[in-house]
Amino acid sequence: MNDYDVIVIGGGQAGLALGYALKCKNRRFVILEQNKRIGDSWRQRYDSLVLFTPRKHNQLPGLAFPGEPNTLPNKDEAADYLELYAKHFELPVMLGTTVMELSKVGFSFQIRTQDSLLYAKQVVIATGAFHTPFIPAIANSLDTVNQLHTSQYKNESQLIDGTVLVVGSGNSGAQIAVELAAHRPVIFSQGESRSYLPIFIFGKPIFDYMKILGLLDAPHSTWLGKKMRSSPDPIFGYKKQVRELSRTGALRLVPRAVQVNGNTTTFADGTQATVNNILWATGFRPNYDWLHVPNVLDSHGRPIHHRGITNVPGLSFLGLPWQHTRGSALMGGVGNDALYLAEHL
Repeated sequence: MNDYDVIVIGGGQAGLALGYALKCKNRRFVILEQNKRIGDSWRQRYDSLVLFTPRKHNQLPGLAFPGEPNTLPNKDEAADYLELYAKHFELPVMLGTTVMELSKVGFSFQIRTQDSLLYAKQVVIATGAFHTPFIPAIANSLDTVNQLHTSQYKNESQLIDGTVLVVGSGNSGAQIAVELAAHRPVIFSQGESRSYLPIFIFGKPIFDYMKILGLLDAPHSTWLGKKMRSSPDPIFGYKKQVRELSRTGALRLVPRAVQVNGNTTTFADGTQATVNNILWATGFRPNYDWLHVPNVLDSHGRPIHHRGITNVPGLSFLGLPWQHTRGSALMGGVGNDALYLAEHL
């Protein structure tokens, strides 16, 4: 049977949450996942990755995240939870299935995978926001420096001896910079100023307070939502470590890297540094090259939608940053968007 009511592209947290909602409605659907095991998108990240959201703020609809609710899970525990979730609700997931092309054929959608054609009245693209690793153009000038994007980085064994430049001011960049500074000189280049927030306040997760204050659930169209979107996301944790390591000289904080010549990097304030390794913690860019449905993406290749619903009848997105609220891109927040979408399919 290759004809469904709904086909969900992506078997990560967004796709599985939607699968739960669709199963509750007895819809005939299938979830397509390119990895051979559910949760592999988490397992493939760097070894020491720890989520900044506690377990109780990571659960998908209908199933609690195992373990002590106020502790932080690592990336393998997050992966195992997704696998447990799919098994617990017996969700129909086709593993090892890569979508080569999505197109509109008459009143249906046609999905071409590596070995079959599938059809559905409705399609939800739940591939998240982490598609193509972004590396700045200045990296092309590097010839004698060992460089990796964080999507390739696993652990310190991939680095050569000497100084490491970590470029990127997000949570991953901060975590890796702090860890490496315990063993070698590290330069942390932050392209934009970010605030540091503690993960716990008075013994309680900061996300408890954010939930109470409505910071996670404020729609992007509200005054509060617009204000939060206008500022860079904060870094959760690591303020104390960054301050102490900076004081001892193990970690050097510098502004944006603007030029590279050989193994010498120049920063926005005119200072320079000679480095042996560069870790690009510079995030990802969307990539929908396989999406052959017109009037769905803007000029920057980003989905045009309202709460995930596009202007093309039957085609929706799920798991996008700020799809509706700040929590939309978090494991514990995507469930609300999934339940909403299931009601409107």
